[in-house]
This record gives sequence, C-alpha cells and structure tokens, in this order.
Amino acid sequence: MEESRERILEKIGSVTMDLTYYPGEDFYTDGTIEDEMLEIAMNNPPEHFPRIIEERKSWPIFYHLSPFRTNIIDWIPFKKTDKVLEIGAGCGAITGALARNAGSVTCVDLSKKRSMVNAYRNRNYDNITIMVGNFKDIEPYLEQDYDYVLLIGVFEYGQAYIGGASPYEDFMRICNCHRKPDGRLVIAIENKFGLKYWAGCREDHLGTYFSGLEGYREGGAARTFTRHGLEQILEKTGIHEYSFYYPYPDYKFMTAVYSDRYLPRKGELTNNLRNFDRDRVVLFDEKQVFDQVIDEKEFPLFSNSYLLVVGEAPDVIYTKFSNDRAPEWAIRTAIVQEASGELHVEKKPDTQAACGHLMNTKNAYERLSERYEGTKIDISRCTVIDGDINQGLSFAFCGGTTLEALLDECLAKADEAGFQALIDEYMQWLCYREEECAVSNVDFIFPNILVDGGKWHVIDYEWTFDKHIPAKEIAFRAFYNYMLGGEARKACEGLLMRDILGLAGEQLQEAVAQEQRFQKRITADHASVEKMRELIGNKAFEFGGIMEYCKYADSKFVAQLYIDYGEGFSEEHIVILKDCYAEEKYLRFAYDIPDHAVRVRIDPCTYPCAVIVREIKAGDRIYPAASLATSGSMQECGVLVFGDNDPNLTVEAEGGQTLTVDLEVMELPPVLAEQLVQDAREKEAAAVEAERSGVKRLWHKIKDRT
Repeated sequence: MEESRERILEKIGSVTMDLTYYPGEDFYTDGTIEDEMLEIAMNNPPEHFPRIIEERKSWPIFYHLSPFRTNIIDWIPFKKTDKVLEIGAGCGAITGALARNAGSVTCVDLSKKRSMVNAYRNRNYDNITIMVGNFKDIEPYLEQDYDYVLLIGVFEYGQAYIGGASPYEDFMRICNCHRKPDGRLVIAIENKFGLKYWAGCREDHLGTYFSGLEGYREGGAARTFTRHGLEQILEKTGIHEYSFYYPYPDYKFMTAVYSDRYLPRKGELTNNLRNFDRDRVVLFDEKQVFDQVIDEKEFPLFSNSYLLVVGEAPDVIYTKFSNDRAPEWAIRTAIVQEASGELHVEKKPDTQAACGHLMNTKNAYERLSERYEGTKIDISRCTVIDGDINQGLSFAFCGGTTLEALLDECLAKADEAGFQALIDEYMQWLCYREEECAVSNVDFIFPNILVDGGKWHVIDYEWTFDKHIPAKEIAFRAFYNYMLGGEARKACEGLLMRDILGLAGEQLQEAVAQEQRFQKRITADHASVEKMRELIGNKAFEFGGIMEYCKYADSKFVAQLYIDYGEGFSEEHIVILKDCYAEEKYLRFAYDIPDHAVRVRIDPCTYPCAVIVREIKAGDRIYPAASLATSGSMQECGVLVFGDNDPNLTVEAEGGQTLTVDLEVMELPPVLAEQLVQDAREKEAAAVEAERSGVKRLWHKIKDRT
C-alpha cells in the first residue's frame, strides 16, 4: 500500500480503524437507527444479538445484526492464510465471519458510524482493519494481491461509488484489479428480473413496485441487473473466467445456494414469503411458478439474487444451511464436485455442539440400513470425513426425482390413481418392520426420498431415534409439511389427513401443535428467520383478497345521478359514475347536464355517511350546502349526515351547463348516523317550537296593548 499522508489510526478493542481518508462527517446515514445499532454493538456481545433482534422487532436491526447474514459467504472455501478486501462493509454483517475464516480482512466503508458498529461487534478480532472514507479516495492506495475481493450488496451502487459515463464497468474493472491472479472477486446482488418482483415484492432499494422490471424509469441511486446484464459488464471489462451462483430465497438471508452445475429441482423452492422490510402483494404462488420456470430451464433468468464469482469456481456446487436451529443441531449440507467430475454430499457442523448430531446421523445410517436391507429402500451411504467428525460426514450422491415432485406431477395431471399409488407405497415402506426394529426415521418425508427407477434413495435421515414411533405420526409430519408447499397441495388434506390417518377436528389440531413443538425444540429459544418476518409484522396481501376488494370497491365507491326533465326523478334517467372517488373518500366529477333537464340529484353512495360539501357548481353558480335539498340533516358544524342507505342532494340547474362536484364522503356506523340525524332533527324542531312560541308571545303582547 502506497503511503501518501500521515496515517490516522484508532483502536476499538483489537480492531484497527484507519481514519486517514475520512472526510470528517458521514454523508450517508440511515438516521437514529444507526445510533441504536451502535449502542447495541458497544454494550452487547454478538451472541446476545438474536435476543435483542427479537425484542426490537426492527427490520434494520435484523438486517444489519442477524448472524444469518453470513450464510452468503460461509460456504466459500476461505483459508486461514487468505487476505480479504471487503468493499462496503457497512455495519459488519459478514466481517466477523471473514475474520474467523481468513487470515486478514481489510474493510472499506464511507460511514464512520457504521464502521464503529462493525468494529465494536468484532472487537475481539485482531486481523481486521477498517478504512473509513470515500472509496475513490482510498482505492488508489489499496494493494493488488488480495485472495478475495468482496462486494456484498454493494455493486448496485456503482454510480455513487464511481460516477462517470460507465460506472458499473469501471467499478468492476477497478475492484477486479485488486485480486491476485488466482484470487476471486465475489459480488452479491439482486436480480432485477427476480421472480419475487413479478410476484409482488417491492424493489429492495426504492421500495416501489416493479421499478427494476420497468428499467428504473423513475430514477434512484441503485441499479440491479439480470444475468445477461452482468455478463455484458464482464465482457466489456475483459473478464472471461467467472461462475454464477444463485442464492435462495435471496442473498440477504440465504438458506441455499445453487449453481449452473446444480440447479434447483421441482418442488424445492417453497420458502418464498420473505418480505421482512415492507408490505407486499402476492400476485401468484411463487412455488408453482418456480416449478414451471425450472421445467422450462429458465431458473437463472428468474433467480431472486446472484452471487457472481470471478476467478476459479469453487468445488462446492450447492449448499443448504440448517443453521437456523439450536447450536447442537446447526449444520450445513453441500454438494461437492471432485476433480474427476464425480459428486458427493457433505454435511458439516456449523458449531462444535453439532458434532454429536452428526455422529447420531452416522449411527442412524447403520441402523436404518439394517432395517431396510434387501428392499428397494436405499439409505444413502455415509462415512466420517478423514475419520474426524469435526470435518463432517460424506454421503453418496444419488440421482432421481423427489417423491415430492412426483406427487406434484400427479396433482398437475389430475392423476388421482397415481397419487394414491405413491402414497400407498410410501406408507408401506414407512410401516416396514416398524415393530421389530426399534429405530424410527422422523425425516422420512417426501423431499428426502429420491425415486430412481426401482430404487427409493433416502438422502436425509438426521432425525432418527432409537425407539418405535408409530408410522402414522411420521406420516403426519410428511403430509403436513407437504401441504404447506402451496394451494394445490392443500386440496389433498381430505385424503391424507382424514382418509389415511383418520385425523380431523381436535385430533388434527393436536397433531399440528405437536409438529410445531418439535420445530420449536429444534430452534430452541430463538425465533427462526421465518418467525422474524411475522414479528416485524409487514403484511403480504393475497391476490384473491385484492380481487375481492376490487369487487367491493366497484360497488362501494360508485355515485349515481338522477336527471329530472320536469317529470320528477325516475330509474329511467339514471347515470352511474365509476372511478369518481379518490382515496376512497373524495367524490369528484364533472358532468355535462343534458338539454331540457331542470334538476340533478346526486346520490354519493349507498350507505349511511357524513358529507362535507367542498364545492358544487353548475355554470357560474355555486351551491352552498345549506341551499341544497337533501335527505340528510345539517349539523351545527356544517356537515351533512345521512342516516340511511339512500343519501342524496338535489341541485336545481338548467341543461347545457357543466356540473362540477367535490364532496368528502365518510361512511358512518348506522347507529351513530341515525343518532346524529335524530339529534339534529330534535334541535331543529326545538328551534322551530321556540320560534313559534316567541311569535305567540309577541302576538299576545300586541293584542293586550290593543
């Protein structure tokens, strides 16, 4: 690194803060939430963050401080000798994982406050240096021999980082020059054509619907790209060695990562409702559409996010994380492609405590193999890697189609007999030797069974117990989890739950509660990532509900005009006004009164309401509310209240004029509306009576004098 000025260094714990290029103030901030995160990082160790995240129920705190953010890089094969450059480190969502797995980590970030959050949460690592300042000021002094250069959620801000006519090509070129020849540049970014955006999620950076799909025509600081768009940038910068990976559901809270060498199979992509940051609509069942996308071999086009690796591709071609659990069960599963091209599966402990769980899995392989010996059930072969359970387990890679996908195919074709036959065979093998073999595989669920010709490969059996668990209890778990995968599957409830298991009513509710208790035991005392979505509380509005609302609005927010041609109002001369309401309460329209008309009656709605007359005008004449003949009652505040379902106001106006109307209409509970009308009428009657009494008294006085 070239020295150009006197270094300004500070220490926060063991972390070095380099403020040499800091301009003296933060030009980018999310406001007071950053103060809150700094307070958390200063006063709490990272192991307390999950509890605090649950308590605060805040998207920014969850996003910046959740330990699950590191899934996006935890599968990458860092070595303890690696030198890493992290551009746009922010609050350090992945910095600690880098420091734990690599040799040294240099972070660059514009914000001092965010960098302080990073430093305090990782204060025990002595291999982190955080350089604070504008990337363009710092970049000329960065070294060019990094094993890894990472941009996680940063590349989309290329215009802000670099500027100029070709900011993204320049940003790519500049970042790439800082890796050594055999190093890797790693970029995580949303796909602007991600299926979630078509389905009704808002664009992550702008918070608006369909912004990326429409080409960011309304502007904004960020730009995301399709795979083709990224490949064009790579081509322009002269980069030809690269691989695309596909984080699922997206890179922020990834549970699995796929690659071109191992794409998702039908039935796998079921966890799609992940709108942590803001409300969304749900325009279609993403699971069903993903299945079609996979069938059409278009998944790379519609993956919600990309992880672009420039340089040699890692051996891992797929990883699934199961670390959203208690520490003793936190593991990850990877498919590794060997130099020969052969594939094998590895399960590794995510914590030291999980080693015992993997050893139990190894023992389960032996017991289940004995139970199903000589049958078509093949328990996937399992061995300890290098004889050390800390290194994990290795499994044979199995081909075939999941039982889940086969059942879905039967549903799609309305093949009831085929569906029933698969379920019958499943139950047959679930019950096989269940009484005589005291071993039960609770993980005998449809996604864990690959059907390949005459074999049923059981590829996951981690939840196996040395006791007899009734087959129907295990079947319930398989059926219940299957039905959670989409609307089409829910139609099977009668067959699966009632006809096969004999469960309905309270018994079914208790079985569901038992499964939920099992899941809670796995996650222990912390909320799962999916549970955090519920705690944060952003809504997902179903398309069916939207359609129902549209039907409701079509009848609710409609006005009617009755035209009197001198013979009174009738249904023969009626005009229906749709699309005349704004914000569900402002009735605004202009209507050309027909020739020979003498009166127009305005029916603003068909429910009890309060109406504020903002303006009614015909030609040059303005009609005050008090001058109108109405079916309502004028309140002292000048508001008209209508107590029934037929509110109306009549305007005496000649034909040939334009009637313009601007009303504020607010629905009222019928009881309240009736009471307000009654009170107003009683006051009016009392006033009339008082006036009449006054006139009588005056008459008597005059009479007495005469």
